[in-house]
Amino acid sequence: MNASLLQVSAEKHLPAALDLLRRLVAINSFTTNASGVDAVAQLTAEVFAPLGFTAELVRCATPGTGHHLFLSHHSAGADPIVLVTHSDTVFPPEEEQSNDFKWDERPTEGRIYGPGTVDNKGGTALIWLMLQILHDCAPEAYAQTNWLVAANAAEEITGDDFGRATIQHCGGKARAVLVFEGGPVDAQDWHIVTSRKGRNTWRLTAEGKASHAGSKHHEGINAIDALALVLPDIAAQSNATEERTVNIGMIQGGTVVNRVPHAASAEWECRATDPAALQRADDFFVSLSGTATNGTKLITERTGHTSAWPGSVASEALFHLWHEAAAAMNLSAVSVPRGGLSDANHLWHLAPTLDGLGPHGGNAHCSERTADCSKLPEYVEPNSFVPKAVMNVLALLKVISS
Repeated sequence: MNASLLQVSAEKHLPAALDLLRRLVAINSFTTNASGVDAVAQLTAEVFAPLGFTAELVRCATPGTGHHLFLSHHSAGADPIVLVTHSDTVFPPEEEQSNDFKWDERPTEGRIYGPGTVDNKGGTALIWLMLQILHDCAPEAYAQTNWLVAANAAEEITGDDFGRATIQHCGGKARAVLVFEGGPVDAQDWHIVTSRKGRNTWRLTAEGKASHAGSKHHEGINAIDALALVLPDIAAQSNATEERTVNIGMIQGGTVVNRVPHAASAEWECRATDPAALQRADDFFVSLSGTATNGTKLITERTGHTSAWPGSVASEALFHLWHEAAAAMNLSAVSVPRGGLSDANHLWHLAPTLDGLGPHGGNAHCSERTADCSKLPEYVEPNSFVPKAVMNVLALLKVISS
């Protein structure tokens, strides 16, 4: 397929794709704003219907959230190609209002600011644009392909029930899993994500003994002291050689300064690409349980787990199709790891997987703007939609024909 033909179609449909993005961004879809998440899902279903997709809503297992959306385009052909996005964002309505964070198109900057523009409503709009191009330029291939567009209602809280529901909709089989999180561009290199770190979350609870800090100080057992002594050892599990990071993100303890604190706690996350590196840190965290030197009882508990997507030979082979597609456009696509989590962490076992297939943007999860521009909110670069869509379509046509 000639890339220039695909580009003509992409440019024709780009205004409609950006209008879809504008309408999606106008709906607050903070993860626990269930009605907003469902409104995004409903709009998504409506615009994909003319392309032959039927919609099914599945309630998310996390209380207070909306519905996962599954859009199916059935054919008698092979297993489906799964196109993954999400409907939710990280911005509560109050935050959007207080920061006046809304659709803000700035052509002189080459950017559109707004909640979800790149994470991940931009990904949804790009999927729509790609399918329009395929419908125009390769109607037979489009019609003969099983497609599943899967939109997570609660991706930002990294639950795993969406992964299970997606696998169930596929009957446990797929040709490829393609995740449309934002895809950075560095000079002429278009980044395609081929692995992601896993993450475990932990809590350490310290149980001491309260006493009067003045008259009975010697009778107390200070839980904060014990916690403070062990935290450096926890932080020291960060290891650049093993590509492992530890972030202590929350500490709590005590009530008033004239009382020896009887309780304290800390929470942290640990990330690594290699499951064995994550396990080595876990083993250390478990070993911290016991009695501290001052008599405080220490209890560690793993509170969450997201498995790593360590990459695979099959995913690298899939990436090679994107590398070839970029080369046909006189561009360069590079395979990169990423430290953040996505639905790829839960779906890579299903089929060869790629991520970062969405448009280019930046400042995801940010809503503030300062006068000196030291803080800028989330944005997407609209000029990235056409080349990324064409690249994706060129590679998809090879997937379909293989």
